[in-house]
Amino acid sequence: MELKEFFIKGIILDPTNNVPIVLLEDVDLTMIIPIWIGYFEANAIALGLENLTSPRPLTHDLLASILDELDVVVKKIVITDIVDSTYYANIYLERDGMEYVIDSRPSDALAISVKKGAKIYVTDDVIRKSSPIKLNEIPGEEDDIKDWLDKLNPEDFGKYKM
Repeated sequence: MELKEFFIKGIILDPTNNVPIVLLEDVDLTMIIPIWIGYFEANAIALGLENLTSPRPLTHDLLASILDELDVVVKKIVITDIVDSTYYANIYLERDGMEYVIDSRPSDALAISVKKGAKIYVTDDVIRKSSPIKLNEIPGEEDDIKDWLDKLNPEDFGKYKM
């Protein structure tokens, strides 16, 4: 299983149903994988990307604090599979030299990644199955991505089931 590194490019709203979409872009800047996610996870990711905090810890903040208190390091997150338009992910943790792999929804894994600064990877199988947006195939400037996404059907890429 080969892995390709990605980062969170941003979050947009699906214009047809106002569901958040997290945009993962590969570090080579050649493709974007959109993943439909829930509102709470989108909020957690957005707060983390902007280095903002809420007055009281949200769920992902709480988990990050627990990991810190227990001296657990988030090594990486990996988007591992896509089945029937649903993405799957693993969070790789390390404590006292032991590695732990935790099954997770991609949205939660991405929120934890933002909070803990962990790298994001996508398997080559997921890249093939998700039909990523090839940036060199989009005419015009990068801002045209949103217009291009507006015309796409979410089932073409997979989405987070609400």
